[in-house]
Amino acid sequence: MPKAPLPKDFLWGFATASYQIEGAPHEDGRADSIWDVFCRIPGKIADASSGDVACDSYHRTHEDIALLKECKAKAYRFSLSWSRIIPLGGRNDPVNEKGLQYYVQLVDDLHAAGIEPMITLFHWDLPAELDRRYGGLLNKEEFVKDYENYARVVFKAMGSKVKYWITYNEPWCSSILGYSTGLFAPGHTSDRTKSAIGDSSREPWIVGHNLLIAHGAAVKAYRDDFKEKDGGQIGITLNGDWVEPWDADDPADVEACDRKIEFAICWFGDPIYLGKYPDSMRKQLGDRLPQFTEEEIALVKGSNDFYGMNHYCANYIKHKDGPAEPEDFAGNLEMLMENKAGESIGPETQSVWLRPYPTGFRKLMKWLSDRYGGPVIYVTENGTSVKGENDLPLDELLQDDFRCEYFRGYIGALADARSKDGVDVRGYMAWSLMDNFEWAEGYETRFGVTYVDYNGGQKRHPKKSAKAIADIFDGLMEKE
Repeated sequence: MPKAPLPKDFLWGFATASYQIEGAPHEDGRADSIWDVFCRIPGKIADASSGDVACDSYHRTHEDIALLKECKAKAYRFSLSWSRIIPLGGRNDPVNEKGLQYYVQLVDDLHAAGIEPMITLFHWDLPAELDRRYGGLLNKEEFVKDYENYARVVFKAMGSKVKYWITYNEPWCSSILGYSTGLFAPGHTSDRTKSAIGDSSREPWIVGHNLLIAHGAAVKAYRDDFKEKDGGQIGITLNGDWVEPWDADDPADVEACDRKIEFAICWFGDPIYLGKYPDSMRKQLGDRLPQFTEEEIALVKGSNDFYGMNHYCANYIKHKDGPAEPEDFAGNLEMLMENKAGESIGPETQSVWLRPYPTGFRKLMKWLSDRYGGPVIYVTENGTSVKGENDLPLDELLQDDFRCEYFRGYIGALADARSKDGVDVRGYMAWSLMDNFEWAEGYETRFGVTYVDYNGGQKRHPKKSAKAIADIFDGLMEKE
């Protein structure tokens, strides 16, 4: 009998994020995050909604855990709301014990259900007071110290119970969408029709730099004072998609593909694994890309026990001639859905940026594994929206065959990356356990394997894909 492509201890489950599911924004002492503030600005969210109620998970953790058990999940990746734990955010501000104990109880309840918790410390929702007080992520000195303090509070409360820690989710999104395009909180951009503040040519690179240093500081704190006794692992989650050349016969398009990955992923991955920013970024950005001090490099290089990988789709890449615009953040190139021959990279979804291409998942895993010397990889998000899903009657919506097929393709590609390419991938978290607040897209876009009836008391209805994932893994994993 041939060897199964995935070992029996492969860790799989589902992922969510605090602001997207919890609701209860001012209950039990929680204060505003930058997303609470951003959602109140007219025109920022597609359906003028917010995370004020979302999935009401703050009051329904028992339902969420029951869902996880029904889906046969081995693990649950969720994030903590910093402003629920330290409402004002700072190292000299009081800890909110009620908020902290909410998460301690959640961890205990997950363990009681036989589900491994995987905690993200920070999924974009900075306490609003820190942004008001000193400029938030733009202030290296203050932010790094406050973030390390927050991390230590959490490690102390839950370190003995949690073996998988993620310092930060998708720093690219906070840096670029928060400080270049202005699409995400806090909404800084050079476009004065969207924001009165921001410098898209400089601020995103400062924010990315500061997030890397804060990540390094939290990892050092964990390794120095918690790792030996608690026995856990800690890493960062980076997002990025696969790329194919628009014209495979054009060397400039082929070269631009690597440059796109470098600007999206290696911006953060290279300092952690190689101790410096990519040469392509330094060449284009010059002194706008901050320099690391020797102390900062010592903090950042080697600061991953594992590589957290968020991945959804792929693009065709076409190089641009001439110098890059000051606001360019992609590497002076175009991202397209069709190649020179007019072939689409994948089928349409509800998300304009997302076209599935499972082969690209396997290729990117191999690309990253080769570049970074074979790190342990946990896939911390992967999933899809379905075109028109929100407009379907419930009985049709629950038969989400498109999403089932997406997971079959992507999980199969992951299994091939491990068994055929030698990639050391050890876990997979599907995005998402349930439909939720999809940031600037509001509630019009659904990514969940569970339908949430936002107008019917947040009742959960598992979709076909909720069961399909367990069946897919059952067919790929060694038997106990």
